[in-house]
Amino acid sequence: MLGKAMSGRDPADGTARAVVESAGDAIMAFSADRSILLWNPAAEAMFGWSPSDVIGRVPPLIPEELLAEHHAVLERVRSGGHVTYLTKRAHKDGTLLDLRIDTSALLDRRGRAMGWVSVCHHTDSDEAARHHVAERARVVRKLGDVVADMNAQRDLESVLDRISASLCELTGADAGGFVLIEEDQLRLVSMDGLPAGLRGRTADLATSLVGELMGSGQTVMMATGESGRFEGLIWSALPGLHTIALALSHISDRPYGALYALYSGRPVGHVELELLDLLAGHAGVALTNAMAFEEVVRQRAHERAVIDASADGIAVLDRDGLVRQWNPAAHRLTGVSAREVTGRPPPFPVPEAGAPNLFHRLPNGRWLGVLCNDLNDRDERVIDFRDVTAAKELEEAKDLFLATTSHELRTPITVVQGFASTLARRWDNLTDAERRSAVQTIAERAGSLGRLVEQLLLGSRAGADRLAVTSGPFDLASVLRTAAAGFRPLSERHVLTTDIPPDLPQAHGDAIATDIIVGQLLENAFKYSPDGGVVTVGAAADPAWIQVSVDDEGIGIAPGDHERIFERFVQGDTGDRRRFGGIGLGLYIVRQLARAQGGDVSATSRPGGGTRMNLRLPRA
Repeated sequence: MLGKAMSGRDPADGTARAVVESAGDAIMAFSADRSILLWNPAAEAMFGWSPSDVIGRVPPLIPEELLAEHHAVLERVRSGGHVTYLTKRAHKDGTLLDLRIDTSALLDRRGRAMGWVSVCHHTDSDEAARHHVAERARVVRKLGDVVADMNAQRDLESVLDRISASLCELTGADAGGFVLIEEDQLRLVSMDGLPAGLRGRTADLATSLVGELMGSGQTVMMATGESGRFEGLIWSALPGLHTIALALSHISDRPYGALYALYSGRPVGHVELELLDLLAGHAGVALTNAMAFEEVVRQRAHERAVIDASADGIAVLDRDGLVRQWNPAAHRLTGVSAREVTGRPPPFPVPEAGAPNLFHRLPNGRWLGVLCNDLNDRDERVIDFRDVTAAKELEEAKDLFLATTSHELRTPITVVQGFASTLARRWDNLTDAERRSAVQTIAERAGSLGRLVEQLLLGSRAGADRLAVTSGPFDLASVLRTAAAGFRPLSERHVLTTDIPPDLPQAHGDAIATDIIVGQLLENAFKYSPDGGVVTVGAAADPAWIQVSVDDEGIGIAPGDHERIFERFVQGDTGDRRRFGGIGLGLYIVRQLARAQGGDVSATSRPGGGTRMNLRLPRA
């Protein structure tokens, strides 16, 4: 078994084989094509499959719904990183095991990737979940404290030094530093845990890790020194250096510098990379603020031009807290002109000088992040504020998505787990009819899970503008009639009618994408008409467009929500979400599919109650 994976090696490999054979943890290795290369006795004991069952095959122990996670982890560690994650794997008897899996790249002696190695450990899922939540909460609190402290610094040099100290504090790095990108050179401008004499050292951008990162199109990466690639680097002054993680900081959407986190003792995983990436983003904001304030202090004669050109709202307050200057961006953000506010307090609370950002919601619903600092040698304060509405909404959307998706997944998973457990424990005591019923229930719930995952994947592709559609003429009338015929038997409470002209011209677009759109609109019409009623699919053409409508007699759409329902994770009001379920991606995907074909989707309320969904597609 091990010979297949390690043949042709020197005698030291015999020791390696013995270690793997006798290891108490399940160890498996994957080849570049993701089939099993190595399967030790502990893996056989844990999962029930012998080496002959799995060697050379894609492992049968990964549940279908977790395949995407498995492949994502392998891709994450392809370049030599390390990922530890909690997941489930299947035993040969069908039961699911709660595991913690450590995955690393499998490298040859030249440092080239041959595949991956995974070590599996049993873990208590509830305890691990609680620990994970508590750890994430601790990290979020710590990140908030670090960012607040970083933003409280007023001059550029202090911000740079605080950034280096913050990254060691937050990521647990043994040392760290910040390099500026200066044309084709890098310059080390701040550091923590390294000799002071390194400050100011330069390096060539093109041959550096920063250059490699910029060329990859990513914002964060990890490199290891197993192949000796760290020799000659500035960072080689750290004894025992084995891993470097770095992330880009941007100002005005351009790379300004990079943060380096250096490790010589502790292991490094994807959590450190995520924290470094977050810190790099906040560092860009802190640097932007610090540079803006330095410019105001250093070039007072040009302050009006600098302030007026800023994309942030900037105001100068006198000793009494009254506005003396109010730039155009402040007017755009608040709707209050300089004439209206001069000589008065700002139309929002102002934090103390040097205090962390204060967040305030304006009457128009826009969120502002407000920062205040004193002007050196002047009895004035400068407040900098920006629109953080998108970030706030994203934060709320993520929380809502996690809560909703967890709710939607819980029921089918619980049912599948319950019936599968019943079959496993009581198979011989069940009749054939009871077994078939249980298997049918598992299949139906697995189908529900599959549809949910497919919707999540479509939503992800739509959000990244990666929906693949074709463009060509197709028979729209046939698509509509087929969809209606498929939905008619699904509900005894609804009457589904069609109003499709026999001479409806062909549409230009993608028949499959259009079928998905119509199916989602019909599903919503049934779902939001809980008392039944008539659902009508209609179509009409003009010289340029074909209009498709789906009418229902359901609960309708709340005033003001006719556009909002097409956003991600939105599904009417909270009461509707609890009543009808779902993750709020259906109409978002529908609109993106329609627009990808050159059309659009909109919603209107019907005068007599209910909703009309309108799909517009170009004529062929």
